[in-house]
Amino acid sequence: MEKYFGMTIQQILIRYWKHNAFRPLQEEIIMSVLNGNDTLALLPTGGGKSVCFQVPALAREGICIVVSPLIALMKDQVENLSAKGIKAMAISSGMRYREIDIALDNCVYGDFKFLYVSPERLETDIFRERLRKMKVNLLAIDEAHCISQWGYDFRPPYMNIAAIREIIPGVPVLALTATATPEVVTDIQEKLQFRKQNVFAKSFERKNLAYLVIEEEDKLTRLLSVCSRIKGTGIVYVRNRKKTVEIAKYLREKGVSADFYHAGLDVKSRDLKQENWKKNKTRIIVCTNAFGMGIDKPDVRFVVHLDLPDSLEAFFQEAGRGGRDEKDAFAVMMTTLADMEDLKQRVEASFPPKKDIMRVYKALCNYLQIALGAGENTVHDFVMSDFCRQYGFSPMLVHHSMGFLEREGYISRSEAMTNPSKAFFEMTKEGVYKFQIENPAFNGFIKLLLRSYGGMFTDFVKISEEDLAVRSKTTVENINKALHFLAKREVISYSPRNSKPQIFFIAPHLDERDMLFHKEIYDKRKTISFDKAEAVINFVSKQTKCRSQILLEYFGEIKPMRCGRCDVCLKRNKLGVSEVEFDRIIEIVKPVAIKKWVSLAELAIHLPDYSEDKLIMVIQWLGDNNKIDFDEKYRIRWKKGN
Repeated sequence: MEKYFGMTIQQILIRYWKHNAFRPLQEEIIMSVLNGNDTLALLPTGGGKSVCFQVPALAREGICIVVSPLIALMKDQVENLSAKGIKAMAISSGMRYREIDIALDNCVYGDFKFLYVSPERLETDIFRERLRKMKVNLLAIDEAHCISQWGYDFRPPYMNIAAIREIIPGVPVLALTATATPEVVTDIQEKLQFRKQNVFAKSFERKNLAYLVIEEEDKLTRLLSVCSRIKGTGIVYVRNRKKTVEIAKYLREKGVSADFYHAGLDVKSRDLKQENWKKNKTRIIVCTNAFGMGIDKPDVRFVVHLDLPDSLEAFFQEAGRGGRDEKDAFAVMMTTLADMEDLKQRVEASFPPKKDIMRVYKALCNYLQIALGAGENTVHDFVMSDFCRQYGFSPMLVHHSMGFLEREGYISRSEAMTNPSKAFFEMTKEGVYKFQIENPAFNGFIKLLLRSYGGMFTDFVKISEEDLAVRSKTTVENINKALHFLAKREVISYSPRNSKPQIFFIAPHLDERDMLFHKEIYDKRKTISFDKAEAVINFVSKQTKCRSQILLEYFGEIKPMRCGRCDVCLKRNKLGVSEVEFDRIIEIVKPVAIKKWVSLAELAIHLPDYSEDKLIMVIQWLGDNNKIDFDEKYRIRWKKGN
């Protein structure tokens, strides 16, 4: 077995992940990367994507650059790697310039193995300067579908990733995603300038996950039934924050352990709710799509969507959080005809007129006090409710307008999360010693810092003002004053804790005339969004085709097998007609009945190999599912559009 950097990839897996064998396709992807090939890995949610870049990065000398759009995922992976004794860091929008400066220096001169960055950071001068000095062994692009305008979560900064390949020539690229249609697969490889096409794709089929679509007006009663009939933990997805609170309350009143989760909660509340659910203290979590990223809870038995998602990609990813332990699980979508109209209206609302986007942008710059021409690469705390109240905007208009500004590459947003306090000694050890002699009042406090936290002369270190207050028998207020004083005297750099949402200005504050709004791109994105909504409507409307087949074909799989578990398959199974027989009867009946009214006797002539009983059962099924019409003579005709 070939060894890399002293260990085989199997030894790395055992040592750091305690697994004796790789999951399907992981080893092939890792070997492709180690052989220097640009590689695209399509692994469904829970398929172990991170191992595919972490193992080869550990097998080679140097550092792996990981591009990710999600700060929460970056922090989660850095913490997991650090717990394994692997040196990793993330550069996120909550960091100050000096903190970034020190972090990048440590990646150049230290022994860090992983550097996580947002795509926006790749474009900054400070990052590109340091990148030239780093020994990079791999460039990993997580959530790679964001690079494609055909994707469901397009991010323009991803389009510029390929430019940094010129700085690190010869370094292979590993692009990873859980959801990509054939168009997106091709687009990712083109945009990242793959030297040759190279795709490893695990089937999107989830054999243990049953997809059920239920037409239901009384969704809450039906939800209660689902919670009663399916044992174990569950996730319930809804569109807005108010619903999460109301539905969780309803379930609790009916004796079901439930809690709510959305992005508007403070960080401490979100962390607590998430932990209680992960540890099974809470059975059901009712949430918006803010919940789920980076959560790998294997024993989720059901995922319910009470509102239609915007795309099948989003549905597949969210539903895919069920049954990761390979045991039976259910993905339930409840819908009404009104839901389908609501989805179309949501798509329309997500593309505000240019004048409204500009109003929001101008107000945002005023709110954050960013002068014309200023603000590039700056970070600002941002409270949406306060902004909307101050300028009289609706939250939905602001949300969609900022989404457009983000897609066009002017800003980047991050949700509220706890960025702990950090400190770094700017002075050398000799300089600090001299300061202590000249300022005896601070001698004890500086000694306390040095005793409490190691490594403060080489890197920003997480500190706790509360712990320091307890150890020095004083108040947190006094600790804050002392830290700010030392920072003012340039003894230390100090970044206080922050838990507010933030906006990162990628470009400076521009005059409206200088802002480029590409109408062609705007229209294209709108068309794509409507197409994705139509795919969702098609998924829930079809009553004659296996739900799993619809999903798998959407993601490019050729002639997938019927699952036998979804609501459509269960109804068909009751007919006593095999899949081959059912499909063959439909194949013959449809072209005959689509042209004219036709009797059962006439159809039977075209189906000499099938009994009349089987033909009648299939015809009855088609009638029950509104695919055919009957006249007074019990002749049938295929309905248009089916």
